[in-house]
Amino acid sequence: MMKALYSGVSGMRSHQTKMDVIGNNIANVNTNGYKAQRTTFRDIYYQTMSTPTAPSDDGTIVRGGTNSSQVGYGAQVGSIDTIHTLSGYAPTNKSTDLYINGEGYFMVEDASGVPFYTRYGAFNFDSAGNMVDSNGNKVLGLNMDDVDSGVTDGEMSNVEAIVIDEYDRYKNITINADGTISAYDMDATDPDDTVVTIGQVAVAYVPNQNALVLEGNSYYSAGNNTGDITFHEPGLVGTGAIVTGGLEMSNVDLANEFSDMIVTQRGFQANTKIISVVDQMLEELVNLKR
Repeated sequence: MMKALYSGVSGMRSHQTKMDVIGNNIANVNTNGYKAQRTTFRDIYYQTMSTPTAPSDDGTIVRGGTNSSQVGYGAQVGSIDTIHTLSGYAPTNKSTDLYINGEGYFMVEDASGVPFYTRYGAFNFDSAGNMVDSNGNKVLGLNMDDVDSGVTDGEMSNVEAIVIDEYDRYKNITINADGTISAYDMDATDPDDTVVTIGQVAVAYVPNQNALVLEGNSYYSAGNNTGDITFHEPGLVGTGAIVTGGLEMSNVDLANEFSDMIVTQRGFQANTKIISVVDQMLEELVNLKR
């Protein structure tokens, strides 16, 4: 009977974790670039009461086969998975907001040079010409002198923090579908007709994006199982082209989350009922002595 108590507790713990995941999904329903998560359960352990036997016939005695008898010890969380489905485009009319129309990730690095991957493309240029995200981390790609050669072999050594030298010299900066950054050169002889390419945003291709590690602030880091991450011109090698003037919406499905919430609540209630019923049975057992 005590096994049922532990089974009920394990079920309550598992459903609490699932409720935590659902709550986080709903909280991020309007978080740009957020990818929903799901929780799966698995059974824990089985005590074998009797082992299976095969049928036998020795000519005089014929025995039928029997099946095993096992008692389980409850449930546990099997996995918490991130659902990396492509979400919709939310127009912002801000020219440096970028949306990847397909697979791929922008890459930024913090002040210590630690790289992160993100689908959140709210970028800006600071007064020094650095292309940065909302946390001040630098966006990686190609600078003006390297644009012509392109990202030749997809290696990380080919990309660097994007910095526009003599930033005040350029006006009407535009980012194109292939990631190239173009602008009017105000020092040119005819600045209204002189458009130059001053950089290019690169997109990372992650072979196993399910292995990315969530770091918060809409960042992921590479895990041991992501495979060899390569960097490419947007739209090539399985990555999506860039769409400017918008951000990726969250892929949280509220109808699905509320349905899961109801199922989880009922599952938690059922597990608490196990404990209360076992308690009543133990009380009746103790009262047999009166």
